[in-house]
Amino acid sequence: MKIGKINRTLIVFAVLAAMFGSGLAGPDVLNLDSGWSFRQAGASGWLPAEVPGCVHTDLLSNGKIQEPFFRLNERDQQWIDKTDWEYRTTFDLGADALLKDRIELVFQGLDTYADVYLNESLVLSADNMFREWRLEAKPLLRFGENLLRIQFHSPVSTDLPKLAALGYDLPAVNDQSEISGLGSKKISVFARKAPYHYGWDWGPRFVTSGIWRPVSLEAWDSVKIRNVHFILDSLTKDRALYTAVVEVEATREMESVVKIEMEGKGKRLASRTCVLKPGLNREIIDFAVEKPRLWWPNGLGESFLYDLKATVSGDGLEMDAQSARIGVRTLRLVQDKDARGKTFYFEVNGVPVFAKGANYIPNDNFLTRVTPEKYEHIVKSACEANMNMLRVWGGGIYENDLFYDLCDRYGILLWHDFMFACSLYPGDDAFLDNVRVEAAQNIRRLRNHPSIALWCGNNEIDTAWSHDTWGGWGWKEKFSAEIQGKLWDDYRDLFYRIIADAVSENDASRSYWPSSPLSDYDARASYSSTSGDIHYWGVWHGLERFEKFQDYIGRFMSEYGFQSFPSLQAVKKFAVPEDWNIESDVMRSHQRSGYGNRRIMEYMDLCHRKPKDFASTLYVSQVMQADAIQAAIEAHRRNKPYCMGTLFWQINDCWPVASWSSIDYYGEWKALQYFAKKAYAGVIVSPFVRQGNLEVTVVSDLLKSFNGVLSVDILDFSGKNLKNRSIAVSIPPNSSTLCFREKADGFMQGLDLKRVFLRASLSGPGVQSSHPFYFVPSKDLDLQRPAVDVKVTPVKEGFAVRLKTDRLAKNLFLSAECMDGFFSDNYFDLLPGEEMRIVFRTRDRAADIGSKLKWTSLADSY
Repeated sequence: MKIGKINRTLIVFAVLAAMFGSGLAGPDVLNLDSGWSFRQAGASGWLPAEVPGCVHTDLLSNGKIQEPFFRLNERDQQWIDKTDWEYRTTFDLGADALLKDRIELVFQGLDTYADVYLNESLVLSADNMFREWRLEAKPLLRFGENLLRIQFHSPVSTDLPKLAALGYDLPAVNDQSEISGLGSKKISVFARKAPYHYGWDWGPRFVTSGIWRPVSLEAWDSVKIRNVHFILDSLTKDRALYTAVVEVEATREMESVVKIEMEGKGKRLASRTCVLKPGLNREIIDFAVEKPRLWWPNGLGESFLYDLKATVSGDGLEMDAQSARIGVRTLRLVQDKDARGKTFYFEVNGVPVFAKGANYIPNDNFLTRVTPEKYEHIVKSACEANMNMLRVWGGGIYENDLFYDLCDRYGILLWHDFMFACSLYPGDDAFLDNVRVEAAQNIRRLRNHPSIALWCGNNEIDTAWSHDTWGGWGWKEKFSAEIQGKLWDDYRDLFYRIIADAVSENDASRSYWPSSPLSDYDARASYSSTSGDIHYWGVWHGLERFEKFQDYIGRFMSEYGFQSFPSLQAVKKFAVPEDWNIESDVMRSHQRSGYGNRRIMEYMDLCHRKPKDFASTLYVSQVMQADAIQAAIEAHRRNKPYCMGTLFWQINDCWPVASWSSIDYYGEWKALQYFAKKAYAGVIVSPFVRQGNLEVTVVSDLLKSFNGVLSVDILDFSGKNLKNRSIAVSIPPNSSTLCFREKADGFMQGLDLKRVFLRASLSGPGVQSSHPFYFVPSKDLDLQRPAVDVKVTPVKEGFAVRLKTDRLAKNLFLSAECMDGFFSDNYFDLLPGEEMRIVFRTRDRAADIGSKLKWTSLADSY
């Protein structure tokens, strides 16, 4: 018999394998992220594509479309989501891989409706952006060149028939179907795809398709570790006892050793010998970490992490290994009945933690444009602003692993929604089965991260529907009683059975909360200030004044917010000078709230004088936003421990836009982020007026008590001290303490409130805090334009900026146009007789910052 070239090669490799064992230890991974091309389905000619990526970014890199976020380009690019697209690549496979027991084709993310062909055989029809797809590919692979082709079906064309078949519309209030030319046809609810891709009241509509996460081939012999779960059983100062659940798939029966060790230190923690059976095996190993260093949220201690590794050995070889970085800590959601209702707070390592932070959305509509540097900038900015929690909001995505790694490292707890928001969803078996796998996969991927604090079913659906109660968003009234019952049953099935079961089966140590906001787990009412969590939007949507933040206090304030415009420096990146009017077509397009501009200006009329120009309008909007959220944060913290969490909406943007964010799309801190840094400090002094009384409260998150001196001063705008009180104070650990109270009229008698302000200052061992407080709105202050003296000197980090003023410079804003850098403080109040030192951190050391540095104050904006 004549032996062909390929067969001879396989024989050679078979002989070598028999001589030297089953090849390399562990799986061989071939990344398939290069060599891709794409085209519109049926078109002639292929263009180069980037993987991971999406159709929009590939069209952009090939010059077929303009930058989607620039001016009004979004409007001209809605055709893209109504077209099918094809991607293809070829790869070479050697005989060594073909000799492996198993070869799996792995897609970490396909967006969203995709038919996958391997050597022109259909191997997969994907229908969920949030799932990993893994399939046995060996029977279809061949020695040498292989062809991988993916056809992405239009999400619009795929889902329009589902809407027609249903016979009625499912509520989806943020689906901007009209922009896409679909009129009132809301189809976002049918796709397991990032909801915000269909538009939101802060985001554009770009319904993407593509290979958005890596693709690979994994070839392995005998065993593969599918998952490792490290479960903390008990914790003392001397020892942390763990159970490791190691899931191992085997192709044959074999004796193996499963081992847990400290990675990098070669320290074995535990091992056991077992006999693996063909198929999936669950091996359970107990081990201990002696004298554990604890993981703490930011501000309460070190966020220490251990690197652990599970290995499976057999036949004298390490067959496979999987690593995880864990934090030793206990965490529970505490909901105990008390005299006023039921508590709602997180306890970490036995300590009640006041959650301080913000809501988090995806950083871009085109997810693969988010660089590791941008991920770190956002998480590090949260840390630097003294936050200890972010809420991963349910209209986005289950984030990349890097995001969770960063939150672990910086001590940022995560309230984590599943990806459902502000809509009702189908209840058919196929949809529920899809979600069941989606939920389990993502829980299993993320459950070893110490930062995950809570799994939450959805964003605002319970409160929008408000079954059997008053309120809601008017959804249920649009349906007959029969359909109302079906929709509520579908809702309960999805969030109280499918997802709840996924959490209990895969991560039983963490709490599950069906919806945010919610008053109690199985409540029929979403609205309560005595239990559960609250989204409060009376300020902003209700046009209520900032003082209402003092009155509407819940147990956990998981969402509230106030809009502002981006800075002029940001506007220049997406608009041209002819667009520099908040009512221009471009600026209105980059404001997705239907009444956002009007609401900003209504509040501006209440709080400020009319800004003199476009740039001043942008600046004043940011100052006003910062004032609003600072008022909310302080009101929530003063009411500790009744209220034990405050998460404003939102920390980041997915494109350049007027929004509720504290950091704009380009990474620039708005005034709000600087104010939040001070309002979230470990110790704050908070003056306010309530029921005619002037009060000063000291809030401390420190875990030890301290003594100090509280000074309450009244100063005029020239810096003259008109009245002073000094009080010795003793502040208990983890507390809110009212330290000063007097009748406001008496204390301020004879003073012109338009020309004075109060400064409350606290000093103690290792503690310094100061807070200005004004008695009238900014528009009524008698502010004069200050003369600010600025001196700049080079320092290691960039430049030190020293500032002095002849009179109060309120909300002094520094900018360095065309320079890439970051000010350590901004939008602050500068007083005569005081020198302020700000560091401008930049790598651009050669630039002449003196000529680029500009400043303005509130008095200069009118």
